[in-house]
Amino acid sequence: MKITRFSRIGFIIAATGSAVGLGNIWKFPYITGEYGGGAFVLVYLVTVLLVGFSTMIAEMLMGYLGRMDTVSSFEKLAPAKKHLWKFGGFESLAGLFIMIFYSVVIGWIFNYIITSLTSLPATPKEAENVFNNMLHTDFTTQFFYHTMAFVWITYVLNKGLKSGIEKMNFYLMPALIIILAGMFIYATTLGAFSQAVAFMFTPDWSKITSEAFVTAVGHAFFTLGLGMGTIMTYSASLEEDANLVKNTFWVVFFDTAIAIVAGLMLFTFLYQYGSGPAKGPGLVFISLPSAFYEMGLLGNVFAIFFFIALAFAGLTSSVSLVEPMIKYFIDRFSWSRLKASISMGLFFWFFGIFAILSNIDGAKEYLTWGDKSFFDWVDYVTAAIMLPLGGLIIAIFVGFVIPKSKVESVMKSQLKWAFEPWYFSLRYITPIAMCIVMLSLIGIL
Repeated sequence: MKITRFSRIGFIIAATGSAVGLGNIWKFPYITGEYGGGAFVLVYLVTVLLVGFSTMIAEMLMGYLGRMDTVSSFEKLAPAKKHLWKFGGFESLAGLFIMIFYSVVIGWIFNYIITSLTSLPATPKEAENVFNNMLHTDFTTQFFYHTMAFVWITYVLNKGLKSGIEKMNFYLMPALIIILAGMFIYATTLGAFSQAVAFMFTPDWSKITSEAFVTAVGHAFFTLGLGMGTIMTYSASLEEDANLVKNTFWVVFFDTAIAIVAGLMLFTFLYQYGSGPAKGPGLVFISLPSAFYEMGLLGNVFAIFFFIALAFAGLTSSVSLVEPMIKYFIDRFSWSRLKASISMGLFFWFFGIFAILSNIDGAKEYLTWGDKSFFDWVDYVTAAIMLPLGGLIIAIFVGFVIPKSKVESVMKSQLKWAFEPWYFSLRYITPIAMCIVMLSLIGIL
């Protein structure tokens, strides 16, 4: 069987597309606003360096050595108890579950591209009404755009690694960067840019609580796309002479840089045309549209391009969320790519309908348990349990299960003097950080 390989640049673009998603442009700015700016950003950056970077190398190493789907790679690389360790590979289910609500949010973005073409809300209150009306009463619009997202993502996945995923990222990632760069350059010309810089890079340690710290650690993991098998799956298609450290560096660099640029740009617009740093998930869908309105005609243009960029970010990361399970069914059950792509697509499309209904008046009462709707429960379980657990398993597996000599045979020449610090971080710092995140998010700590 012919093995399809990523090109070197293709892997970096695809892996970066996997990492750069709604977490960078939507979630990072609003949680930075929630936790006071500079101190939170510093904790986040340190976490990316100490935890995210080391874990990504480990996950990439597993894919590079295993050369198969996540379940088969765990099974192949485990020196003993293979029948038990293979269950670690089912971390790839996290990406598929995330797609249940992720596809719905992409649908919201599609809708806001059209809204930006027609009429932007003039005030934050009007923007809030527009968003809430869509969220709580307009099932048809959400269903239509959710289905559009399903069709696009399934089509790309069916085309495969080279013709589908790599090709889409090859066009959409540069387009995303160009759009954000253009808006960022404009932001630097505004008087409020210095306020945005001060907000994001002047630490106010009084704003940092234990909750803020845990959120920073969890988000660093989420935005890099770790713990869900994506990087492992992509790395299975790396060239034989690939440098894992360099690949990891560029993915982490681009992912972090885009998050910082997006934050600076959005906070500049909010300081200049709005009421300052917005807090909460409504930053993009409520606070920002009314700020764009204040810019006049230029605001309409920026709104259109911003939501297009956000859609690109969502789509490039979406294919990576589903690909691990597609590869699992192809490798383990000899499914065709068409059958696997459609089956996985129908899974998140079908349950995505329940995610939409769980916010709709008249239906949400039947899809709410405790204080969370079905939409919120899927988000919570994946973020609080599945992703940190996936990262914990990877760190323990590479740090304690795979023989150190096998890890050294690949990583010693690439990391050189940094091998032992990296290995120590993987064995002790990462597991502790992941346990703290899980225990805090589920309310034990």
